[in-house]
Amino acid sequence: MKTKIYIYKGFERFWHWTQALLIFLLIFTGFEVHGTINFFGYENAVSYHKIAAYVFLILIAFAIFWHIITGEWKQYLPTKKNLKAQLNYYIFGIFRNEPHPTKKTTLSKLNPLQKLVYAGLKILVIPVLVLSGILYLFFRYPQSMGTGYLNIGSLNTIAVIHTAGAYLLIAFIIAHLYLITTGTTITSNLKAMITGYEEIDTEDKE
Repeated sequence: MKTKIYIYKGFERFWHWTQALLIFLLIFTGFEVHGTINFFGYENAVSYHKIAAYVFLILIAFAIFWHIITGEWKQYLPTKKNLKAQLNYYIFGIFRNEPHPTKKTTLSKLNPLQKLVYAGLKILVIPVLVLSGILYLFFRYPQSMGTGYLNIGSLNTIAVIHTAGAYLLIAFIIAHLYLITTGTTITSNLKAMITGYEEIDTEDKE
C-alpha cells in the first residue's frame, strides 16, 4: 500500500528549481562566450553569465546555511550499503522491472549511488567551477592583480579547468534528466519536486 508523504520542503524545491534555471543560463551563455552558439551576442552573454554567477553564489550561501541549520546535509553522506545493488539496478534491474533496492523516506531521500554522485558534485565539481570562475573574473589581465601574482602564466589553465568542470556538470544533468523518468511513473519524481509530496510504501513512513 502506498501513501503520500511530504518529502521535499519549500526551500528545498525553491533551491532546486532556481539552481536549475541558473545552471542552464550559465551553460547557455558560457557556450556563447566560447563562440559555440550565437544568441544574445557576445557582450550580453558575458554580462548575463556574470550576473547569473553572482546570483548562483548567493543561492549557494543560502543553501549551505539552510542545510546546516536543518541537518539536511546528512542526506549527502556517502554510504557503501546497497551501493552495488543500486548500481546493478540502474544497469540491469531497471530494464527487467525488478524492485528498487532502496526505499525513499524523509530521512533518506537519496539512494547510495545518488549520495555518492551528489557529494562529488557539491565538494568537487561545483567548487571547481566557482573557484575557477572567480579567478577568471578577478585575476585576469590587464588588472593590477594579474595572474602573475598567482604564478600563473596565462588564463588558459583556468579556462580549461572551468570548461572541464562545466562538461562534468552537463554530464550530471543528462544523467539526472534520465533518472527523473525512473520513478514509480515517468513523471512521479518530477511531480514530487514540484509539489513536495511523493507516494511511498506505507511501511517506509516514519
